[in-house]
Order: sequence, then C-alpha cells, then structure tokens
Amino acid sequence: MTTAMGAALRRIQLGNALSAFGNGFTVPFTFIYVSQVRDLGPGTAGVVLMTFALAALVVLPFTGRVIDQRGPLPVAIVGTVTAATGSLGLGLGSTAPVLIAAAAALGMGIAVIQPALATMIVWCSTTTTRSRAFATQFFLNNLGLGVGGLIGGLIVDTSDPGSFIRLFAIEAAMFLVLGAVIATVKLPKVSWGGETVESAKAGGGWRALLGDRSMVVLCALGFVMFFACYGQFESGLSAYATEVSHIQPSTLGIALAANTAMIVLAQFVVLRLTEKRRRSRVIALVGLIWTVAWLAAGASGMVSGGHAIAVTLIISTYALFGLGEAMLSPTVAPLVADLAPARMIGQYNSAFALVKQLALALGPAVGGLMAGGGFFTAYIWMLVVCSLGVSVLAVWLGRRLSPVQDRPSLAHAPSRIVASNVPEVAVPAVQ
Repeated sequence: MTTAMGAALRRIQLGNALSAFGNGFTVPFTFIYVSQVRDLGPGTAGVVLMTFALAALVVLPFTGRVIDQRGPLPVAIVGTVTAATGSLGLGLGSTAPVLIAAAAALGMGIAVIQPALATMIVWCSTTTTRSRAFATQFFLNNLGLGVGGLIGGLIVDTSDPGSFIRLFAIEAAMFLVLGAVIATVKLPKVSWGGETVESAKAGGGWRALLGDRSMVVLCALGFVMFFACYGQFESGLSAYATEVSHIQPSTLGIALAANTAMIVLAQFVVLRLTEKRRRSRVIALVGLIWTVAWLAAGASGMVSGGHAIAVTLIISTYALFGLGEAMLSPTVAPLVADLAPARMIGQYNSAFALVKQLALALGPAVGGLMAGGGFFTAYIWMLVVCSLGVSVLAVWLGRRLSPVQDRPSLAHAPSRIVASNVPEVAVPAVQ
C-alpha cells in the first residue's frame, strides 16, 4: 500500500469514527424521545424506527449502481448531507409526520454512506491490507458509538426537550464533519486485475451479481449471521433475559457494555490471530461460538434460585457475541470486496448492505413475535440452529473460494502456492 493510499485511508477512518461518535448520541434515546419527550406514544415511536429501516431498503438496491457509475466520493457526500438533514429534522420536529419524514431522510442517508465508505476503503487498500482496514473501521465504529452513547447519557434529560435537540444537533454536525473530511480525500487510481477501478465501466447489474454463486452463498451467510445476532439484541434476547431469566433491565446495559468492551479489547488481538488463516474457517468458528452463546442464554432461564448464575450467563452471552463480531469484521466485509469485479464493487457492497438491512428488519420482528407469544424454548433452539447454519454455510463457501480469496496472506506467496485448481482471482495492485 502506497503513502497516498495510507493517507486517504486514515482520513476515511477518521471521518467514519467521528460519524459513529455522533450517531452514538442518539441511537439509545430515539424511541424514548419520540414516545415520551414529544409525547407521541410508543406506536408512533415504533413507526419512526420502522421508517428508518424501510427507507434504507428503498435506496440500497439503487445505491451500488450509482457508486459504480459516479464514484463513491460524491455518493458519500450526498449521503452525509441527507443524514444530517434527517437528524436535525428529528431534533427540531414535534409532530408525527415531520419526525417520520426526518427518520426517512436519516435512514436513506446512512444507507447510502455505508456502501460508499466501504467502496472507498476497498480503493485505498490491497488484498493483504484490506482485513486490517475493515477491522479498524469496525473497531472505531464501536468505540465511537460507545463513547457517544456514554456522553449522550450524561446530557439527556427527559424533562428537557432541549437536551434532545442538542443530541440530534451534535449527530447532524458529525455527519457534516464526515462529509467535509472525505471531501478532502484523494482516492488513488488502483488497478484490479489489469482494469483501472476508477475508469471501469459500470455494468452487469443484479443479474450478473446473482450469477456469482460465491456471492449468493456469502449473502445467504450474511443474512443468517445478522438475523441470529444483531437482529436479536433489542428484541428476543432482551425479552428472554427479562421475562425468563428475570434479569433487571439495568443489567442489560451492563451486558451491552460487555459486548462493546469485548470488541474494543479483542479486535486487534483477534486480527493478529486470524489474518493468516482461512476466512471461511474463521467464520465457521464464529458460528460455533454463537452456538455456545445461545446455549448459555437458554441455560440462564433454567437456573432455579441462582440469579447470580443467570446474570453471569446473560453477560457471557453478550460477550461471546462481541468476540464473534470481532472475528467477522476482518473477514466478511473484505471478502465481499475480493469477490467483486472492478466494475461492480459498489454493487456488491450495496447488495451485502441490503441483505444486512433485511436481516436487521426481520430479526427483531421474528424475535419479538416469538417472545410475545411465549415461545421462548423454540426461540432459543431456532437461533442455535441458525448459528450452526453459519458454520455450515461458511464451510460451503470456503469450497467455492480461490486460495487468495480465502487466505489473503497468500497474495504475495510464490505463484505455485497461490495457483491451484480454482479460478484465478483478481488481485489489486497500485498503478
């Protein structure tokens, strides 16, 4: 990786971290803000959050093609302005229509930013440095969200609507800072298998992507991962912990803190241990770790008279999820990029973001319905099966990957080691 690529990447990571910091000010408090502070009730609050998710689903199918045609930089800047407008609208709005419209703008803005930034990171990294770049992004995202949430909790006051306006104003300002920072980035010209990414003609579209069997398997794997982990934090898992394991809501805050702490503390240790190993095997191991996590959660509801044990098991569940997340960050996102042809990098990133968003929409819905119906045993076993499914899909995916796609450290190995009975992979190289 050249000096220019490193400088561009550092600016992208800085802007991304500041944006996550601003996002942390509002994420934990949006429901309470709409429901209690604006006195619009939990129903309207639910519609606002649903609108946020649906808006992302509306724009993501088209975002990738625009990124490939126009480049990620202008798309990211448009996304930051849209997100800042939505965030400020949430803070200043007081009626349901205004807040719903603002949530739509915020959801669309963030949905556009994510694949655009991912594409910029791809352009500013190589096969061998990409895992570390995405791991750093994930680390900074979680650190920013955690610090922002902590400071936001000190500012927020449900009896003072002005305190929430300050939170949303800070978030809006951080989106604009992200836009200003990445506007100064000079993206390097990178060749991808002999084709210049910057000048490659966008083509192929969804039909070409769906014809890539490896990408289809990776998307299926991603859906199961996000459904079985991230999609359950705020719905089924929290309901199980409070209703079955009789955990106090305040303890859930400690469990979430354990999740974040595990990510922050383990990220670069995990990276060092996994970056020279096969990505498919690392992902398969995550499935086994999450299986243990869900069994621990299930066991917490079966402990009779052992409240301390139940608390320990729930906190351990969240911590194990964090360990798995730290292992996925340097494997899954870089793999999406390494599977993509030069003309479709944005399309591949957007497609995977769409799969993630679908899982994050369906996960809480399914978890909430099963919890509301009291089907807690079936709920735990469903997620144990999903976690084992992650391992099975990862092994299946590994059989479809080239040696360099599965183990990027081979990129600079002798050609007789890299070449095998699988098709050649396009390796980025600086012009």
